[in-house]
Amino acid sequence: MMPVWKNQYPGTTGMMGRRRLNRTKVLRDSARVRFIAVAILCGLIVIGLIGCSRTRLERGQWQIERPVTEAHPIKIVTTTGMIADAASEVGGRWVSVKALMGPGVDPHLYKAREGDVLLLADADLILYNGLHLEGKMTDILKQLGDYIPTVAVAEAIPESLLIAPPEYEGNYDPHIWFDVRLWMRVVETIRDVLVELDPSHAADYRANASRYLQQLEELHEYVWNRAREVPERIRVLITAHDAFNYFSRAYHFPVRGLQGISTAAEAGISDVRELADFIVSRRIPAIFVETSVPPRYIEALREAVRARGFDVKIGGALYSDALGTPGTPEGTYLGMVRYNIDTIVSALLQQPLSQYGIEKQSGRASI
Repeated sequence: MMPVWKNQYPGTTGMMGRRRLNRTKVLRDSARVRFIAVAILCGLIVIGLIGCSRTRLERGQWQIERPVTEAHPIKIVTTTGMIADAASEVGGRWVSVKALMGPGVDPHLYKAREGDVLLLADADLILYNGLHLEGKMTDILKQLGDYIPTVAVAEAIPESLLIAPPEYEGNYDPHIWFDVRLWMRVVETIRDVLVELDPSHAADYRANASRYLQQLEELHEYVWNRAREVPERIRVLITAHDAFNYFSRAYHFPVRGLQGISTAAEAGISDVRELADFIVSRRIPAIFVETSVPPRYIEALREAVRARGFDVKIGGALYSDALGTPGTPEGTYLGMVRYNIDTIVSALLQQPLSQYGIEKQSGRASI
């Protein structure tokens, strides 16, 4: 019998929003998803789709039992597009990567479908963010981790580098990809896992990772330099929810969000009023919607600001919890980060986005 996969990246407890949650519905949906997942997992184990023949543990490391070739690559399933993009960059031609959550999908509210569990069960490797970004899917992923190599990539980052806002009772902000230097650690984790799984192509994984890490280092410098262009008085990023805390810390760019870290939290009237007063007092020229979060809260905020006699613009739609459309620059991590900082800086400086090769229509960046 195949031995149990021991996750070397221990998890943390779930995030708790500082605003009101619809707890009854969340608990009911979570219980239903867990029930379906357990039933499917039990069936898969019985019929042998998860079982002894797929991988084996040798000398403390997982290895693919079959030869890994371009025709028969390592099957990787990820939750988010950001992780899928990193896995593709590091794995190159030796991996086949599928992401469960596509463009515009909010991972906080994502509900696993039966097809997702079947796709996960057929994987050679499962990569997810962790720190409870995936919300109700977390229990499913942990159960699958008993039978399939499963890694929560964000939980490999030292806790000393994670942000734990006091209002979240010691839990960590999961949006680590907005600090490019932290995302580089995720790439290193994926590299190490692939080397363990497939030592025969270790040199390729290391070379791919080295090349990609250099690109990420250059991206980090680009974001830092662009952020410095914005005068301190208006250097504030105002979005729908608190997804940009790591961006704020890494690039010295204060952020304010209407909702908490999880989009399951709701913004109240007092939150809108408080933020509207702040925008007017600082004369902040632009606020931002997010591609994976409904715009109604930001639109309500804009109306509240206008009622106070100041016209704030919606500067664009930022990518927060998901990448853009595959095949576009924003469909990659590199392109998404560059798009976000260019959109933020140009809107706050009231410059045309066209100089960065980005179109803008009807007050909102075209995505």
